[in-house]
Amino acid sequence: MTSMSYPGEMLPFARRPAKAGGRVVVTGQVGVNKKPFLQQVVQVAAEHGHEVLLLNVGDMMYAEAPDVVPGRILDLPLGRLNSLRRAVFKDILRQVQQHPNVIVNTHATFRWRHGLFPAFDHDQMLQFDPDLFINLVENVDAVHDRLTREHHDVAHSLKDVLVWREEEILATEILATIIRGWGRFFVLARGQSLRRTAESFYRLMFEPHRKKVYPSFPMTHVMDMPETLAEIDNFRLLLAEHFITFDPGDVDEKNMLIKANLAQKRGQTSLTWQTNGREIHFDLHEILSVAGDIDGQIYARDFKLIEQSDMIISYIPTDPTGRPIISSGVERELQHAHESTKEVYVIWRSECEPSPFVTETATKVFTSVAEAVRFFQQAGYMGDVQMDLREPPKQ
Repeated sequence: MTSMSYPGEMLPFARRPAKAGGRVVVTGQVGVNKKPFLQQVVQVAAEHGHEVLLLNVGDMMYAEAPDVVPGRILDLPLGRLNSLRRAVFKDILRQVQQHPNVIVNTHATFRWRHGLFPAFDHDQMLQFDPDLFINLVENVDAVHDRLTREHHDVAHSLKDVLVWREEEILATEILATIIRGWGRFFVLARGQSLRRTAESFYRLMFEPHRKKVYPSFPMTHVMDMPETLAEIDNFRLLLAEHFITFDPGDVDEKNMLIKANLAQKRGQTSLTWQTNGREIHFDLHEILSVAGDIDGQIYARDFKLIEQSDMIISYIPTDPTGRPIISSGVERELQHAHESTKEVYVIWRSECEPSPFVTETATKVFTSVAEAVRFFQQAGYMGDVQMDLREPPKQ
């Protein structure tokens, strides 16, 4: 059977090369608080000499419907909600004709009183023709807290938030693949530093030539080791300064599970937790009931972050006896990156020989951050480094 092409097929879109700037669609569930983050992105772009038009679909819908009480637009009948959205997107399609660089802040799905329903129209997305799709994610506790405070009339459990996050990622990826083809969809975590993550967003938009990196490092095993945590943080900051980074530490929900398990062993029934700059109280049963969901999403999300990267760079510190601190998670990340045909680099700080599970998957193994930096500079991946690269002496 011979291959045939049809006027409406999407294959030509998949072959279009990445370009600097252009049109970006940003999705993320309600409660991620995307707008202040995207305002930071616009500011970063301006500092680099690029003007970016930020269009917030939610704000535009409220402006289109002044009779709707703030915070209640999702309670409208679906017919009116859809009509409002289409009217707003028609206005967006007119505006973008005058602006080369545009970010549209919207959603892919909603999980509300009406159940699960889409938050976009395929025909209008085709007309908008985005160059890039980015799904923004954040810790489940932070999203849950904002939803509880800002939409207290609609109950969202931790389970609801986790499921909605998965649905939002999947729907955005499907939309991006249909319209743009593989490789122009990215998951990005807000993280604690909006500025650092905004730099990665800016680079995805305006510097697509820059290498995309997944920083790999032990997390759970070093929670009570402040000096080692400082080493790892310096490593993460160094990579963020020179690459587009998809940092797994920017979504850190495992720590909440660990604290919940410890609280249960002490006979507690609730957990007091710091999020969004304030203390909140969770029922332990609710946290522990979603432990499998959190672990499963960590596993799937970290693998997705690796797959959307060009390389993985793993930092393996040492314990006080000089033995390497390498978790099964880090080893699995290295293996997955290798099997995904990514460049795999390991900074091995111990005098102990690395195992074949490290050496057989690594493109190159370094003994220090400074040695890795020299290599990446020679390869043209990094410029001048301003940070102090001195590390603790090997044990």
